Amino acid sequence: MGTKIVILGAGYGGVMTSVKLQKILNYNEAEVTVVNQHDYHYLTTWLHLPAAGTIHHDNCRIDIESIIDTNQFNFVKGTVESIQPDNKQVSLADGRVLDYDYLVVGLGSEPETFGISGLKEHAFTISNINSVRLIKEHIDYMFAKFTQEPDRADYLTFIVGGAGFTGMEFVGELCDRIPALCKEFDVDPAHVQIYNVEAAPTALPGFDPDLIDYAVELLSSKGVTFKINTPIKECTPDGVVLADGEEIKAKTVVWTGGVRGNSVIEKSGFEVIRGRVKVDEYLRAPGYDDVFVIGDGSLVIDETQNRPFPPTAQIAMQQGEALAENLAKSIRGGQITKFQPDLKGTVASLGKGEGIGIVGNKKVFGSTAAMLKEVIDHRYLYKIGGIGLVMKKSKF
Repeated sequence: MGTKIVILGAGYGGVMTSVKLQKILNYNEAEVTVVNQHDYHYLTTWLHLPAAGTIHHDNCRIDIESIIDTNQFNFVKGTVESIQPDNKQVSLADGRVLDYDYLVVGLGSEPETFGISGLKEHAFTISNINSVRLIKEHIDYMFAKFTQEPDRADYLTFIVGGAGFTGMEFVGELCDRIPALCKEFDVDPAHVQIYNVEAAPTALPGFDPDLIDYAVELLSSKGVTFKINTPIKECTPDGVVLADGEEIKAKTVVWTGGVRGNSVIEKSGFEVIRGRVKVDEYLRAPGYDDVFVIGDGSLVIDETQNRPFPPTAQIAMQQGEALAENLAKSIRGGQITKFQPDLKGTVASLGKGEGIGIVGNKKVFGSTAAMLKEVIDHRYLYKIGGIGLVMKKSKF
């Protein structure tokens, strides 16, 4: 066999690299191994839906063997323990060691708690299939408990920490799910309280003011109380304490306030900023021509703004496609090309039939944004699994 390529992680970046490589590599041209903790790829940008319980979590996962041809590539189910870039090796938790000529690190992210006391211990996070299944079960359980102890207001108080995209999308879905839960458990909706707490001076930091206003007004009209410019100081078993001293009692705190790169990257000795590697224009880690970092573990600087591009699925997918081309060129002795993100826009959902976004220079609101979000999701499914996957996973 020829060159050994190891791809760590089957998130958006890892899957796009693998799927594209499958199309452009000739049989036996390289030995490609894809390593992932689970035998499925999950749609991170959909996770707020099963977390609130508006769709089943199985809708968000795709069997890896249905999109990666295991006759052509090796699939290894395992957890990455460490990378030894100087020895060109990867160690897995079960003791297996993989050698590589080229390494693709697409290990995704971990919640960033910014040192807030108690968050790790007492808050839920929307980070993977198991975490969102737990949130959904917990919310249902709180309604069931309230029917037994109707004087406990904290059972039906829900705090979402962070008003970025994930926080706002989750709150939107939660607003949609609450009426059904109230009906199911025979609970007066007046007992339910939803708080969205954000440390920045505005919800959706860095987004267009008109779109922010639309989102906040819409969700406020559905009963959400926003606490903006109000950092969480501490998370306890009983709720949160805010920086201004206010205490909100709640048995459910969901933290969506930011992510950092997977800790394996830093532990393996790569230079990082908040767990992310500032890659060069070819997506390589500093000092290594054979290690590429993509997705949430990479930091790509937008030269026009002199700040990093936000770590989105859109960028991870583009990185994967560009990297697959460059890996094929490297194997064939060709000249690799620089990575240049081509951002099409950003769209966020705010519950069923509602959303906001920027496409090109155009602002979109309401049902138009919601429809565009569906189109973007379906386009990704089509890219990795063709029309069959679109039909199977479509939310329509």
